[in-house]
Amino acid sequence: MSDFKLAVNENNKATELPLLRVCGTVQQNPHMRAFWASTISFFLAFLGWFALAPLGLEVATSMGQCENQLYPTAEYPKRVAYLKYKNLKSGLEYCQYGKVLDSNDAPTDCQPVPADKLLTGTDEEKLQYRPAVLAKCVCTTGTSCNGMIANAGVAAVASTIFVRIALGTLLERFGPVNVQSGLLSFGAFWVAMAAAISAPWNYTLIRFFIGCAGATFVTNQFWCSLMFAPNVIGTANATAAGWGNLGGGVTQIFMISVLFNPMVDSGMLPDTAWRVAMVVPAVLFVVCAVSMKLLCWDTPTAKRFDVAVTGKTQKPSLWDYVEVLKDVRVLVMIMQYSACFGTELAMNNQLATHFRTYFQMAAADASALAGAFGLMNLFARSLGGITSDLLFKYIGFRGRIWAQFLSLFFEAIFLFCFGLVDNSQPWYVALAVLVFFSLFVQMAEGTSYGIVPFMNKQQLAIVSALVGAGGNLGAVIAGFCFYRPIDDPLLPFQVHAGYVMFWALLSPCYYWSEHGGMFHGPAVVQKSLPKVEAAQTAV
Repeated sequence: MSDFKLAVNENNKATELPLLRVCGTVQQNPHMRAFWASTISFFLAFLGWFALAPLGLEVATSMGQCENQLYPTAEYPKRVAYLKYKNLKSGLEYCQYGKVLDSNDAPTDCQPVPADKLLTGTDEEKLQYRPAVLAKCVCTTGTSCNGMIANAGVAAVASTIFVRIALGTLLERFGPVNVQSGLLSFGAFWVAMAAAISAPWNYTLIRFFIGCAGATFVTNQFWCSLMFAPNVIGTANATAAGWGNLGGGVTQIFMISVLFNPMVDSGMLPDTAWRVAMVVPAVLFVVCAVSMKLLCWDTPTAKRFDVAVTGKTQKPSLWDYVEVLKDVRVLVMIMQYSACFGTELAMNNQLATHFRTYFQMAAADASALAGAFGLMNLFARSLGGITSDLLFKYIGFRGRIWAQFLSLFFEAIFLFCFGLVDNSQPWYVALAVLVFFSLFVQMAEGTSYGIVPFMNKQQLAIVSALVGAGGNLGAVIAGFCFYRPIDDPLLPFQVHAGYVMFWALLSPCYYWSEHGGMFHGPAVVQKSLPKVEAAQTAV
């Protein structure tokens, strides 16, 4: 008779997910300890990973990298960023009497002051340039400031690709608890070091190393797969990852409204306030790492993970990655995950700066709108996992594939719509589209990991690592191919939507003889298909 607090199957994996049933010792309730430890650790990792994103303009100001710091208007009045600038709140433009355009309709100067204004106008009317309308930190598209923030954002997600791939082997060698604790401890050092940022090179370098903490996602998914049975694995994985991803939304609000603004209001200099604020997530990293090490087990019945529990008989090897990548279905899943989780990472990097520079919103307001995107993780990723599980229950494995396709399809539609919302429209229009866009982004992430546990059960850690790395690859592709090179505030979102749609349309590539595909059932028809599949060795 089982002494576990949760109902379990013959492999001691939980067949239910009672979120509030957290009582009992680690021997009695290893499942929910693992669930909450993986969720909280990933949440904090996201919090620290993107803590610098909403503070981007403050960091740029401290380093003297704003356009109006590098090129003072008195000496460089004809900078393109100034000539294009219009203050949305006052409606005033830098060029008081319009712009002089070249043959390509690019501004080259401001129109001179009309002769009658020079004779009879006020002092204000005699100005050809109006530097007073510029933001404190001009960091619009095309400036070196904007490029610096974009490059650092790409660096933050690029490092995670390599660590996530390596985690496939590291998890098999050291187990989830050791790996997760190690990642948070490493991340804590670099998050704390962010307080010492002084130049663009170390800003980018520190964001690169902080990004390693983003690999906690792989542990999050692998750990839950060791603890929960196939009938709830989609929901468990989606909820753990979704509530972890929630940190990416919370950090947008937490770093500005909870830490930075109150510190400044109390009299602290902005340059000091954002540096002190970065120490807070570093401390939380350490507390979580120590707690996991002391309170959690890797598997339901063992403190430390043994690769034999996945049915694998050989020791971990780099050749495992080659074998897994021979499967075209894994490659498609990697790229589909790049189109959903990669999109979320790109938005975590882009949205706060987009709202502050393009919509010219205050820091707190911009971070609140950007935070709304991540806050959808509270339920949206879980909704994707639940949808995948429900369709699997009623129409078999093809239900999981349809859930994946529809989530990606509507993600692409709403991402394109977001790219059509310009700054002449009220902020709530952008927010409404953003909410629906975010809903389908997070759902697609949940449906992805409703499929992953069935792809290669003996190489689950490797598959999870590669798919997770695909998410970061998508963010790098988005940063370098869409948002960095395109000198337009909206077109990158539209191009990005096309990328998502392309991979969504490759969903028919998923087919397994034992599970079936998007349009076909399994090769051998069996009674009560979902039950038969659910009874297979869990992932």
